[in-house]
Amino acid sequence: MVTDHCRFACIQLRSTDSVAENIMTTSELVKAAASDGADFIATPEMTGIMQMKSKALFAEVDEQSHDRSLNAFQALASELNVWLLIGSLAIKISESQCANRSFLIAPSGALAATYDKIHMFDVEVGDGQTYRESKVYRAGDRAVLCETPWGMVGLTVCYDIRFAYLYRQLAQAGASILTVPAAFTYVTGTAHWHTLLRARAIETGCFVVAPAQGGIHADGRHTYGHSLIYGPWGDVLACLEGEEPGFIAADLDLAEVAAARQKIPALQHDRKIPTEIAS
Repeated sequence: MVTDHCRFACIQLRSTDSVAENIMTTSELVKAAASDGADFIATPEMTGIMQMKSKALFAEVDEQSHDRSLNAFQALASELNVWLLIGSLAIKISESQCANRSFLIAPSGALAATYDKIHMFDVEVGDGQTYRESKVYRAGDRAVLCETPWGMVGLTVCYDIRFAYLYRQLAQAGASILTVPAAFTYVTGTAHWHTLLRARAIETGCFVVAPAQGGIHADGRHTYGHSLIYGPWGDVLACLEGEEPGFIAADLDLAEVAAARQKIPALQHDRKIPTEIAS
């Protein structure tokens, strides 16, 4: 049965290089959000481990069927009777590659959907780090939607937010809620995080749910935090200012999606036009 009202929560983490520690910390915050009445709880990218050194990463990760984090979080979703989006886990798919994989877990504990991050973060942003995600992770090749009691949810991860076509495609395929679990760097987060999320909400007329990593991690990476939930008109429904772990929650009225799209029916106005290079 589809219902218009739901309480969504974003968990903000500072994941470490210890899988066991991250499972414990995440579980405590998920339980706190569930006690606050959340029906759908989302965690950030790299919930299971934050580790940029490939040798150390491969010593900790496993195939999906044996992943400690996933097993623990499936049991937790069932225990709490909530929808649980694990923003992403590093899942081993070969001896030299992982998938940066998002998991949507139903209240039964069953996997409702999985999504592999499509756009690889291969950049130099000026924070002293060079990021080459494609050296370790295999890019996904499909957009993913999943039906929930509140309508269709479109799954994305972090750097995907810079590619507006993906969000438009998800919205035009039926999404009313878009998830953007992230581990934005402090440099790029300060400059672009709020603007990109708000733009995707406005462009699509969707709710945007964006749980984030925040703070300085054990591997030296500095992430921006500022978990956010935006409404389809571009309004901030909840924001966790700063970098500290915690959670935010907001009550979503899905009728606002139709209202926003009626005011600005931009999803119906796409045109395919040729590009001319003037000479």
